[in-house]
Amino acid sequence: MRPRELFPLLLLSGIFCACLVAAAVLAAKIIDMTVISVPAGVFAYCITFICADVISEIWGRRCANMVVLVGGIGLACTFLLIQLALWCPAAPFWHQEDAFRGVLGMTPRIIAASLAAYVLSQFHDVWLYTLLKDRTNGRHLWLRNNLATILSQLIDSVVFIIIAFYGILPVLPLIAGQWAVKVALALCDTPLVYAAVWCIRRHMAAEETC
Repeated sequence: MRPRELFPLLLLSGIFCACLVAAAVLAAKIIDMTVISVPAGVFAYCITFICADVISEIWGRRCANMVVLVGGIGLACTFLLIQLALWCPAAPFWHQEDAFRGVLGMTPRIIAASLAAYVLSQFHDVWLYTLLKDRTNGRHLWLRNNLATILSQLIDSVVFIIIAFYGILPVLPLIAGQWAVKVALALCDTPLVYAAVWCIRRHMAAEETC
């Protein structure tokens, strides 16, 4: 694979990892969406599924799984670096320690929930997406994009909420609310997946003629 052919894959992988880390950090803020409240990181996290589906569509399951694995390692490193920053003593002239800990001070339970939900949902998304692609002989991109993402987002919501909040908060309303937002976002991202796949295939076809 030539460098210019590799660029789209590297770009999608970079966006995937950036949004994954951003979702973990932005989850500290809860936003009001009129009917329900969800972590602000939900938007960034949904972008990771767009990237994974496009990678699965063009480069296949093995490549997509490698990106998911690399993203998981990056997420684990992010949590470790955050914990290191929290552990290091603050400078005497810096007076924002409480605010810093309030935003980034995640409990081990939240970290475990995030990692478990990520691994299960993302690998399931890649598996189901490629399975549906094989079963439909490469047709109906909209079907595999939406079905794989929606079911995988359900797994993500269930695993994360139960591990993070079971015994502390009522989990069913939290799961339903978070999944509803993710389903709405998944239905809206289909045109983006079509556009990304078309652009990348056109780019790669142009490279072959050079």
